[in-house]
Amino acid sequence: MTIPLINFAKLTSSDKSTQQQEIKRLDQACRDIGFFYLIDTDIDTALINRIMRAAQRFFAQPLQQKLAIDIKNSCNHRGYGAVGEEQLDEINKADWKETFDMALDLPSDHPLAARYPKMYGPNQNPSDPNVLETLHDYYVTAFGVAMKVLEAMAQALDLAPDFFTRCFKEHVTVLRMIHYPPRPEQTHDNGAGAHTDYGCITLLLQDEVGGLEVKHRNGEWVQATPMEGALVVNIGDLMQRWTNDEYTSTTHRVKASAADTHRYSFPFFVEPDYETQVACVPTCQSNTKPAKYAPILSGDWIQSRFDATYAYREQEA
Repeated sequence: MTIPLINFAKLTSSDKSTQQQEIKRLDQACRDIGFFYLIDTDIDTALINRIMRAAQRFFAQPLQQKLAIDIKNSCNHRGYGAVGEEQLDEINKADWKETFDMALDLPSDHPLAARYPKMYGPNQNPSDPNVLETLHDYYVTAFGVAMKVLEAMAQALDLAPDFFTRCFKEHVTVLRMIHYPPRPEQTHDNGAGAHTDYGCITLLLQDEVGGLEVKHRNGEWVQATPMEGALVVNIGDLMQRWTNDEYTSTTHRVKASAADTHRYSFPFFVEPDYETQVACVPTCQSNTKPAKYAPILSGDWIQSRFDATYAYREQEA
């Protein structure tokens, strides 16, 4: 199995023939494996270098300084997560990584924060203004790329181009920074346990170290080798439900970093408005293939997955 390569410039080309050819390739990738490399995006080298430096500065801080914005102090899951806080593989050991999560920054008295306090509300921000500015710049740029990818997916499924993107007015899309520190001797090799992502799609920027592995349907684990300037994009569980399993949410994992090696990555979890009614899209069902999943609110689904993954949220639930 190889991970396909999709050209963003072609996907958004004004030349309809070029665009349609790339949309067909995108559609095939989403059906066959649910993973692809995305090249020639609007995320330029300068911004990539900035966010890599920002992550290094943030995670190099003393632990007590990072714990000032501990994610356990945030009811809406924003801020710093220490090593071992998350366990993506619900059976095996906790992940060997530390994280920082941010999303739309809404005041605590915002109507959505009042209605859904576990999903909306204020961020817990890094104290370094340069780090914060870089995160905001990356969030806005990556969101623009994600919306173009979702438009292409809608067209591939013979839907209106805005079928998915119209559900992103008050979205819960999350930008995460991850640091995989060196693995101590005699420690398990689980950087991030085997899992599928929860939302629509994920756009992953990774450094040159590598470690991401994708599970083929035959059980083989395939390396998603870093490619300079490229994003790794994958389908999430919510999109698989939405498309009646036409698009595949594929299991993946990250091996722990070797001794003296630090790895940084930046998943951008693209998740729609909480109250989005996720029901099987009309072009993915028929008399011979009825809808497999009952309709569900996007936010209810995402929240249930968070509660199963983080011990502190499970206790609250």
